[in-house]
Amino acid sequence: MENTYHSIGRSYALYRSRVFKTLSTIDVMFKNYLTISLRNLGRRKGYALLNIFGLAIGITCCLIIFQYVAFEKSYDKFNSAARNIVRIRLDSYQQGKLAYKSATSYPAIGPTAKKELPDVEDFCRLYNVQQLLVNEQKNVKFDELKGYYADPSAINMLGVNMVKGNPKVVLNAVDKMIVSESFAKKYFGDSNPVGLTLVAKDPNYTESYIITGVFKDYPRNSHLVIDYIISYATFGKIRRLEGDTQNSTETAWGWYDFYTYLKLKPGTDLKKFDAKLSAFSEVHINNNKWNKANNVKDELHVIPLADIHLYSNANQEAEVNGDSQVVSFLFLIGIFIILIAWINYINLATARSVERAKEVGVRKVLGAGRSSLIRQFLTESFLLNFISLVIAFFAAYLLTPAFNRFVGREIVMSFSLPWDYLTGFLALFFAGSFLAGIYPAFVLSGYQPVKVLKGNFKNTGGGIRLRKALITGQFITSVVLVAGTIIVYQQVSFMLSQKLGANINQTLVIEGANSLRDTVYSKVFQPFKQDILNIMAVKNVAASTNVLGQEIYWTSGIKRLAPNSATVTLYHLGVDYDFIPAFGISLKAGRNFSKYFATDKKSVLLNEDAAKLLGFKDAESAVNQKIIRNDTLTVVGVVANFHQEGLKKSVQPMIILLRPNSRDFYSVKVGTNNISATIASIRNIWDKYFPSDPFNYSFLDESFNKQYKSDELFGSIFTMFALLAVLIACFGLAGLSAYNILQRRKEIGIRKVVGASVQQLLALLVSDFLRLVILAFLISIPITWLLMNQWLQGFAYRINISWLVFAVAGTVITLIVIATISFQAIKAATANPVKSLRTE
Repeated sequence: MENTYHSIGRSYALYRSRVFKTLSTIDVMFKNYLTISLRNLGRRKGYALLNIFGLAIGITCCLIIFQYVAFEKSYDKFNSAARNIVRIRLDSYQQGKLAYKSATSYPAIGPTAKKELPDVEDFCRLYNVQQLLVNEQKNVKFDELKGYYADPSAINMLGVNMVKGNPKVVLNAVDKMIVSESFAKKYFGDSNPVGLTLVAKDPNYTESYIITGVFKDYPRNSHLVIDYIISYATFGKIRRLEGDTQNSTETAWGWYDFYTYLKLKPGTDLKKFDAKLSAFSEVHINNNKWNKANNVKDELHVIPLADIHLYSNANQEAEVNGDSQVVSFLFLIGIFIILIAWINYINLATARSVERAKEVGVRKVLGAGRSSLIRQFLTESFLLNFISLVIAFFAAYLLTPAFNRFVGREIVMSFSLPWDYLTGFLALFFAGSFLAGIYPAFVLSGYQPVKVLKGNFKNTGGGIRLRKALITGQFITSVVLVAGTIIVYQQVSFMLSQKLGANINQTLVIEGANSLRDTVYSKVFQPFKQDILNIMAVKNVAASTNVLGQEIYWTSGIKRLAPNSATVTLYHLGVDYDFIPAFGISLKAGRNFSKYFATDKKSVLLNEDAAKLLGFKDAESAVNQKIIRNDTLTVVGVVANFHQEGLKKSVQPMIILLRPNSRDFYSVKVGTNNISATIASIRNIWDKYFPSDPFNYSFLDESFNKQYKSDELFGSIFTMFALLAVLIACFGLAGLSAYNILQRRKEIGIRKVVGASVQQLLALLVSDFLRLVILAFLISIPITWLLMNQWLQGFAYRINISWLVFAVAGTVITLIVIATISFQAIKAATANPVKSLRTE
């Protein structure tokens, strides 16, 4: 037994000794590989710097793009319950055609679904409330736009993080209100707001709300912006005060202004649940007499909470959502940029094969095996990539604040990547670094020492063909990016330059007064308007329920006063007598509203699309016809279509109603001289008539063009990274052309001796690359057309992709290639041929 123990002990000691010896050998080998790699890079500083600089730029771009994509895809994921939360979308079909898709739906859906559908655990409804709120003790007042009436369940379902107040009771009764921390500070300073009161002043009521809780500022990576929430019961109370006798905030199946969220049981199949909603819709919505009589059919669908920001683009979205297509494009650009950098490395490493062939031959003669050489070259590859990675992380950290400001995002002020994106990037980095290094390693380690040392070595045809294929791939990417940049710029320019059908220039828009009751306001508004008109620089003043650039939520069913006429949904705009002439909207038939026609109280205007939708043959045939909208109304005129919103959306069928004392917005047409003095004069008049209302104004052309901000931003980001991608490709091209010229220096010398001119030599050296550019150009045309045409489908009004785009992109890339190569080519062509031939 003792001998057995001694035997085991000796075996273990021997095993441990071998392990330590192996580890020591590996450590020595790695240090040796690292030392040689550093020595080689130090010996070829230009080559190393070119690679490191190109790789660092590529990795930096990739990191910054990944961060942007990660943030866009993070929306609503802060909510721990998000995976089981969906929002209802309402699709309405009229006469068999899709009339609209709405992010809002009917208030009765939530409670009915919870009662009848087993998959539904809970629901919450949100109704946007925009009102004047006042802290009367401190005389602090603001028009607030980002608040909601909401069910108590919204706190848990939407991830509202309460810091003061009991979540179970803060919204369980009328007149209760919870506010964000920054909202509380705005109205109450550093005081504890819980138990204090804010007063809402509305034309129809004055309501006092008790602050029952405070929540952390709602995360900005949400499809909602929530500054405050008022109990849903309060909304029902206000509606009853306004005369609602049907408890419509709970029971209505026709009022679709409510965001409805459902909490589903874990593991619910959304496709199967959508099918259940179809049957649910048939029972509760489509089965009623009105829908059947007017051939209206509604469909209900769900979208996961975390998908809303990037994948929902319905009417009445709570905020401007992102675009999944844009995010995907940018993600691909990030991948392409880093691939271009790795292609540069492969090309430069294999192009230098002649230079390193003797080194390989000598090392093989001295006993180095192929596997040892492969490990050596892979170490060099990883060293270059690692140095570039360190520089890239540092650069990304420094550049992130500037990039965030560039994209209009101040939230993430330092570089950070979520864990899943960081691990994905590192996996991409190590895989790319390995693949970029493995081919040159196999090529270089495969040289036969006898041939090399005898001087019979030359580049293989296979290696040259691979480099040409990789260069062609770079050129294809470059042409696609340049052509894509031109198309994005053309589309944005097209939208900004198109006539809207209304003149929005030199228009000051003032948010309406809400503090006065209607009876008082009707007596004040006309004197206020006249005093504004008395200002010398003011040309016109018009009141309306909406201004151009805003989405209209006010809709209802309209039909002609005729047998078998169908009801259609029209968008409603209330205006005074001066709105149409003030904005230069042209009349196709009939007349504008007039103070001289007492009957105009029951008159309307239609736009061309509305007249067509109602079945009128042309504009003239619609004039003096009767339509039904709760009451019988007369069409007195048809206006030309104008763009209420930007050119991403189609013109909406619109009915224009006379509202001479509209109080939502006042559009003031002003001159170009001394605008600041004009605004000061208007403010003084405002304070005279509406001392309890804040004076909020904007310029219409600026606010209207904000609709294109996301597209302009996409164009700027696309352009910036496209230029960087081309720049990285140029680094590789410059290095590759230099080595190509170096290998052909004797051929150049011979050609020059036998009489070749500088121009002929230049054409010879450039022609090889130009053939690749032409091939890349031909391949890139269908790729660019398919990608950019898909992007353009998101615009109702869009450009046609012209062949000139490809011609310009091809010319730009060709000129860049020629400029990159020409310097070294001219230097080689003008060199003394004796120097290159002296060894022959």
